[in-house]
Amino acid sequence: MTTASDTPALNIGLLGGGTVGSQVARILTEDAEALTERIGAKLQLTGIYVRNPHATRDYQLDAHYYTDNVDEVLDGADIIIELMGGVEPAREIILRAIDQGANVVTGNKALLATHGNELYEAAAKAGVQLSFEASVGGAIPILRPLRDSLSGDKVNRIMGIVNGTTNYILDQMDTTGASFHDALAEAQRLGYAEADPAADVEGEDAAAKAAILAHLAFHTPFTLDQVYTEGISKISDLDHKAAANAGYIIKLLAIAEQLDDPAGVVLRVHPTLLPRDHPLASVRGAYNAVFIEAENADELMFYGPGAGGAATASAVMGDVISIAKRKLRGGPGRTHTARRDLACLDIGETTTRYMMVVRAADAPGVLAKVAGTFAEHGVSIKSMNQTVDETSSEDHKTALLAFITHRAKESELAKTLEATKTLDVVDEVLSVMRVEGK
Repeated sequence: MTTASDTPALNIGLLGGGTVGSQVARILTEDAEALTERIGAKLQLTGIYVRNPHATRDYQLDAHYYTDNVDEVLDGADIIIELMGGVEPAREIILRAIDQGANVVTGNKALLATHGNELYEAAAKAGVQLSFEASVGGAIPILRPLRDSLSGDKVNRIMGIVNGTTNYILDQMDTTGASFHDALAEAQRLGYAEADPAADVEGEDAAAKAAILAHLAFHTPFTLDQVYTEGISKISDLDHKAAANAGYIIKLLAIAEQLDDPAGVVLRVHPTLLPRDHPLASVRGAYNAVFIEAENADELMFYGPGAGGAATASAVMGDVISIAKRKLRGGPGRTHTARRDLACLDIGETTTRYMMVVRAADAPGVLAKVAGTFAEHGVSIKSMNQTVDETSSEDHKTALLAFITHRAKESELAKTLEATKTLDVVDEVLSVMRVEGK
């Protein structure tokens, strides 16, 4: 009979005591007995590396756990959990932990999207495991299914709402009519958005996650700087009205798709119109969802809370337990080194649709002239809606024309846009957004 004294222990070092780190510390201490039963070993939290050991935290442990000396946390650790954020010094500390033989769990999407391949290769060389489920989608188990469940399939496309802050803002603009700035202020009040929200609203956070998803889906190393990125800060009430009039909703999507001709992968993040009956259109508030199109599994969607301390800590602990069980059995760490070298293609190679809203003269022949420009560039118009331009004057009557195209190559759509801007009957192109879904 195994007694408590006979139960093996694994030393856990935690880097970061913020929102997620505090929740991980809570789970490791409050659920210690249940975790031991599940794993067959104790998860022994030995120390937490923080910038200020004396700060008050969401979940407070005894003072002796906290230190500003990283060596004290790395020393003797079997598993290091990195929740510091940022690229440096997180990268340098993780490499040190790997070199010392520790397995690593991280939720650091910025680091993985810039130096991921370096870290994966270092872990593979050292025979330890580097796991990062928490880096995309909060509590949603999306990376493990990509790595394991779909490893025998061919993923053709991933399309996801992977940033809760922007989804909340766009949802508020759509459902309540709030302006971008008012919706952002409310998101900050509720804790969904940071005081400096640039990484979220300009699409950088979603772009980092797109690179990580693409790495696992297409088995090729991709980095943040390869992702075409547009944010939502320029989305206006006019855009939402035009989208609603056409039966669409606006979402910030991260899209990774494999093309056959030319061969490669296009990575893009931008505001996107979706039909209101699309599964992703129903994702509200700060929730996330990832929609996968695979050759054999067909269409799959993963949905859940995409942020928050407890939700993200859930994903962290899933990785910790997986590593602990493997280490207890004496197995080698699982590696994530890329095995293919697909090209990252320019967004101009993708096929999509546009919604273009223009302010044009309200006069006979104008519609035909604008439509003719589309035809000249081989772009077919699926629908057009004309509404009153409230800024129109008696001296110069104008109307708002919203065109939605059929699918065409992005490069041809871009040429159509530039040609439309030069028409003498067009005062201004007010809005251009891509359209996905059927």
